[in-house]
Order: sequence, then C-alpha cells, then structure tokens
Amino acid sequence: PIFIVMAIYWLLFRPVSATAQRLYDLDDGRGAAAQSIEPNTMESLAARMAEPINRLVPPSAKDVKKLQKKLMQAGFRSPSAPAVFRATQFTLMLVLPAIVLVGYSLSAQPMSEALLPLIGAFATGFLKPRFILNRLVAKRKLRITWGLADALDLMVITMEAGLGLNAAMLKVCDELKTVHPDICKEFEIANLEIRVGRERSEALRNLADRSGVEDLNSLVGMLIQADKFGTSIARAVRVYSDSLRTKRRQRAEQAAQKAAFKLLLPLGALLFPTMFIIILGPALLNISDMLGGGLTF
Repeated sequence: PIFIVMAIYWLLFRPVSATAQRLYDLDDGRGAAAQSIEPNTMESLAARMAEPINRLVPPSAKDVKKLQKKLMQAGFRSPSAPAVFRATQFTLMLVLPAIVLVGYSLSAQPMSEALLPLIGAFATGFLKPRFILNRLVAKRKLRITWGLADALDLMVITMEAGLGLNAAMLKVCDELKTVHPDICKEFEIANLEIRVGRERSEALRNLADRSGVEDLNSLVGMLIQADKFGTSIARAVRVYSDSLRTKRRQRAEQAAQKAAFKLLLPLGALLFPTMFIIILGPALLNISDMLGGGLTF
C-alpha cells in the first residue's frame, strides 16, 4: 500500500519537464499570456493520470472515437472527457485493491485469502465506470425521447407562425429550457454550428450523433430531405410530430401493460404465501389436532 500511495502522489504532483513547459508557453504564440494559465488544471491532471494506463493498454483510434461518442451521448462534450474517464478508471483500479489490502492487513487476516477480493476489486474498478456511463447514456436518451414530442409541437406552432427552422429551434430552447434541458442544449449547439458557417445538413447530422436517439435521427433525416427537395419543412414537422405523439402514447400503453406483468413476481413471492397461511392455516391446525387425537386414542 505504501508503494501504491507513493505512485499516486508521483502521478498527481510530479513537476512538469522544462521542455513541456516551454512548449506550453509557446503554444499558439501567446507567450506571457499562456504563463498566466495554471499548468495543474483538471485536464492536465487527468492526462497525467491516464498516461500510465495508456502505456500499459494503449487504446486504438476506434476505441477512442467510440468512447468520445458515448461520452457526448451522456452529456460530456469536453475534449478532455476521455482522459478524465480513463483517469477515473485507472484510479479506481488502484484504490479499490489498496483498500482491500489495507482491510486485510488491519484485520490481521492472511494475505493468501485476499486473492479473490483483490481480483473482484480490480474488476469492479475497471467495469464500474463503464456501467455508470452506460446508465447515464440510457437515462439521457430517455429524457430526450420523452421531451422530443413537446419540442416538435412548439416547433410546429412557431414555424407556422412564420419563423424559420433555426429561429424555431431557438424559440424551443428559450421556452423549454427548464422543462427539457437536454434537448434544448442539443438544439442550441446545432444553431451555434450553423451560425459559424457549418452547413445545416451537417449540423443536423451532428445533432443526431450527439444524442444517439432513434426518433431524433429520423427527424434529422426528414429535415434534410425536406430542405434538399424544397418541400415545406413546417408541414413535414407537423406530420412527424403527429406520428411521434402517437408513438409516445403507444410507448406509455406498453409500459402500463408491462407493469402488470412485473407485479407478478412480488405477488407470487410475498402476497400468495401470506394468503395461503391465512386461509389454510386454521384448517391445517384442525387436521393436525385430529390426527394427534387419533394417534393418542
């Protein structure tokens, strides 16, 4: 444990080399302006902590791209998000086994019995961040799915009132920011991309990639086709909004039907045994008394 603590301290507080500091100061020609930035920021800290695991298990470009996409779908858009994730994973892979070793040493138990707990702690530190990330992605996709119908209804109203697609998306962001912040943030980023000169079709495709929601992906495809062929975008959005509202109602009905099936397990495990005891209990007691009396006779 002492060596593990020393290794963590070295990773967190080791000094920056003179070459790296000079390159950092000369970056983008900022000179003295760059010196005002503290070198020990969260990004540099995460990069230092992720460096050892990158050396031991170097990630491929495909894995890095997949992780970056999953982090964006969870709402983490910072360029340093993959480094922070791998640093967290690496820290847990060190800290959890260290806690197991400290626990066994303090309880005076033989270290030979700590092999399986160490393997379990190491596996937990490796798998737990990915499990949490997948849960965050699933919850965010669900929030965007449920909020998309409301956003499209408001978008239809604003577009039929005379606003364009970009202005309608901004109006949705202003009105639904407190109710559906996830989808409003995605619309806002798409508008910013269009403002800086990116084509609308590319910005909409990026919107679908960042969210990972199938309904939003279908909406983006419909908007791109309507913009390409010159058809009415407001009419297309109205038709898609009606179908999405129907699909949302069907999903609610499906969830209600699943609830009845999911109640069978607690009913069978908890309620039915209690009912059997209440109903059959007196009869079983009478039968036992009769059999006991007959044997005594």
